[in-house]
Amino acid sequence: MKFELRTVLFPLIIANLAFFALQLFLGDAFTRAFILDSSAIFSRPWILLTSMFLHGNPSHLLFNMYALFLFGSLVEQRIGPKRFIAVYLGAGVAAAFLSSFFYRFALGASGAIMAITGLLIILMPNLRLLLFFVVPMPLWVAGIIYALMDVFGIFFPSGVGNIAHLAGLGFGLLYGLHLRKEKKKFHSKFQTKRHLEQEDIDEYLKSGRI
Repeated sequence: MKFELRTVLFPLIIANLAFFALQLFLGDAFTRAFILDSSAIFSRPWILLTSMFLHGNPSHLLFNMYALFLFGSLVEQRIGPKRFIAVYLGAGVAAAFLSSFFYRFALGASGAIMAITGLLIILMPNLRLLLFFVVPMPLWVAGIIYALMDVFGIFFPSGVGNIAHLAGLGFGLLYGLHLRKEKKKFHSKFQTKRHLEQEDIDEYLKSGRI
């Protein structure tokens, strides 16, 4: 029987919750061992990944997991679990690496979640949401506001990883544009043929679901 990966969203959320539980039970020693420390990224490169699963407090964790569930479920349905986990982890590591040039210590899943948000902006730009749970607007407008807030935060720091947010958002937007380009290419190719050949089907499946 061939194993089929159906979802990675809930395992990701469970992993974040498990890491936070370990932070609570094992204390600061656990957090220090896996937090992003800019002075140690070459001697302990795995902290680029592990820092994504650490959080500073319960509200930090709950807000990130809410955003991951809200946006992640929509994105995973459209690009499939394999691409979803690749974007999530790839963007998270890239955002953490870029952050290491600006912050001594960093933790949290925000860079990866912003990448998922950026990707969704391209896939569903007119999706309606409530900004700050109050103001209704399309997702693309909310994305601009989030980006401007992070730019403001760079010049007026408040302890938030604004650079990681912007890096993740940029990663997601670029990957979304890539997927949209691939979708147009396949649609154009398929429309010029009366029947789909096996090589066409195989190539489409390799590219994932859009």
